[in-house]
Amino acid sequence: MKNLLFILLFSVLAGGHLLAQMPLASKPDLELTEDEATLRINDYKSKIKSLEDQLASVKGDQEDIKAKIADTKKQLEDCNDALMKLIGANAADLEAFKQKLGQLEGKVREMQRLSNDELADKRSEVEELERQYMELRNNKISLLPDIYPRMVKLGKDIKGLYREKKITTYTVGTWAENKDCLWNIAGNTEIYGDPNQWPKIWQANTGLIRNPDVIQPGWVLSIPPKGPKNPEELKAERKYYRMKKEATDSNATTGGTGTDGQ
Repeated sequence: MKNLLFILLFSVLAGGHLLAQMPLASKPDLELTEDEATLRINDYKSKIKSLEDQLASVKGDQEDIKAKIADTKKQLEDCNDALMKLIGANAADLEAFKQKLGQLEGKVREMQRLSNDELADKRSEVEELERQYMELRNNKISLLPDIYPRMVKLGKDIKGLYREKKITTYTVGTWAENKDCLWNIAGNTEIYGDPNQWPKIWQANTGLIRNPDVIQPGWVLSIPPKGPKNPEELKAERKYYRMKKEATDSNATTGGTGTDGQ
């Protein structure tokens, strides 16, 4: 029993002696004794060993993560390949589709900057954008997960470009006071400033105007927006002048107020 107590007491004293030998961290290296320097070096070695063990563990984890990422990437590529086979397309087809989609999105963004009146005048261009959109939508590539949300948004954006044309009106005055005829009305700077545009007014008011040479005071005419004559207006204009020529050739006369004021 005495021997055991002696051993324990010696161990405590020896440990205390060793601890007492450990220099303070603030003590400069040049001021260390040989024993203190040895203790500090061994302490550094111990810490370095611990850090190296931690680094090795992290590197091992890193390799595991890299392997998992590579496996996940391979699975994703396999899924993409399966999707492309399902829709009957390849990588080149997908790239071409994305390029067309991006170009169409750019055109729509440009149109969105226009005013309502400008959009109303560009209805045919909006219709062309929608035609191109439908062409893309009919392609199975549009169903791919990374493409579909863009297609949905693009479709809504194009629908949002449609604007109704604002129809203005003009009340016909008398020939004696206003010299009103379709020719002169179209030539009015507040209307078109171009008398040759008279067929536009005629075709917009066929419910009132049976004969473009005859308009009545008090009629309220709808005035379509400015712009080139559409196919129907051009067709009506050609027919009018053909019939006018035939009537002139046969010495026929027309009454009322005419497009040319005669």
